[in-house]
Amino acid sequence: MLRKSFLAVLFIGIIISYLVQAGEAATILKLGHTDPPDSPRHKAALLFADKVKQYTGGKYEVNVYHSETLGSDPKLVEQVKLGAIDFCISGIAIYANQLPELGLLALPYLVETFEQGWHIYDDTQWVKDYFNKLLEKNIRVLSVWEAGFRCMTTKKPVSTVADVKGMKLRIAKSEMYVWIWSALGANPTVMALGEVYIGLQQGVIDGQENPIVTIYAQKFYEVAKYVSLTRHIYAPIPLSTNEKMWLKLDKATQDAFLRAASEAQKWHREAVIKQDEELLSEMTKKGATIIRPDISSFAKTSLPVYDKAREKYGKDVVDSLVKAAEEIKRKYPTK
Repeated sequence: MLRKSFLAVLFIGIIISYLVQAGEAATILKLGHTDPPDSPRHKAALLFADKVKQYTGGKYEVNVYHSETLGSDPKLVEQVKLGAIDFCISGIAIYANQLPELGLLALPYLVETFEQGWHIYDDTQWVKDYFNKLLEKNIRVLSVWEAGFRCMTTKKPVSTVADVKGMKLRIAKSEMYVWIWSALGANPTVMALGEVYIGLQQGVIDGQENPIVTIYAQKFYEVAKYVSLTRHIYAPIPLSTNEKMWLKLDKATQDAFLRAASEAQKWHREAVIKQDEELLSEMTKKGATIIRPDISSFAKTSLPVYDKAREKYGKDVVDSLVKAAEEIKRKYPTK
C-alpha cells in the first residue's frame, strides 16, 4: 500500500512539474524599426524573430514593431541604450549620435560596391574597435544588415552637382549628412522619416536622400518623381541590442541570438541587392524618372568633407579608416 501511495505521489509530482514547465511563458522582447510592413527590413526582422524562437526552443519571442510605432530612428537607438526596448535596426549614421566616430563610416564614396561595404563592416579592425566602444554606451551590434547606397529623390531633375545648389534637402539627424550636403551646395534639413512624404507633397522640402529600398517602401517617388542614383553613401543598418540585457543571457541563448542575427543578415543582404534594379524598374512604371548622374563630380565636390572630418576627429582616426577602405577596394575591385 505504501509503495502504491509513493508511486502515486511521484506520478502526480511528475505531472505537476511537466505542467509547470509547459505553462512557463516565453520571455517577450521588443524590436523596433521605421520601415513599413512590406519592406525587406521588416521581412528580415520577422525572420530574425522566427529564428530566435526556433533556436531558443521557444524560451524567447521577439515582437517586431514597424513604421516608427516605437519611435523615430534616433529614439529607437536611445531606447535600446536605456533598455526600454530590446532590439532596433537603424542606419549607421543614427548610431553615430551615440558614438560620433561611427559617423565617419558615412564619409562620401568611402566604398563603391556592396561587396566592399560588407568587408568594411565585417572584417576591418577599425569597425570592430568602434563597435566595441559602442558597448560602453550600453549598445551591442549583433549583425549589420543591408540598405544599399543612398540616392536622391527630388521634385526637379538632379544630373549634376550644380542642380543641387540651394535645394532644401531632407536628411536624417547626422553631422556627416550635414557636412556632405552643405559641401554639395544644398540646404540640409533634418526631418523625421515619417514626415518626409507629406513634406515633399506640400513643398516644405525639395527632395530627400535614402537607399532605394527605403525610397520605394516609403513611396517618395510618388511626390518627388526624379530618382538620382548618386550613391553618395553606403548605408547599412546594424541590428543592435541592449548590452545589460545581453550580459544576463547564458552562452547558449547568446549563441542562438547571434545565429538568428547572422541568418537574417544574409537573407537581407541578398534581398536588397536583388531588389534594387527591380524596384527602380517598378518605380519607372509608376511614373518615376531614373537619373544616372556623373558620380565622379559628386565625389570630387564632396572631398572637403574628409578634411572637415580630420579637423574634428583627428588625422590618424580618419586616415586609418580611409586606408582600410582603400585596401578593400584593391582586394575587391569594382567590376
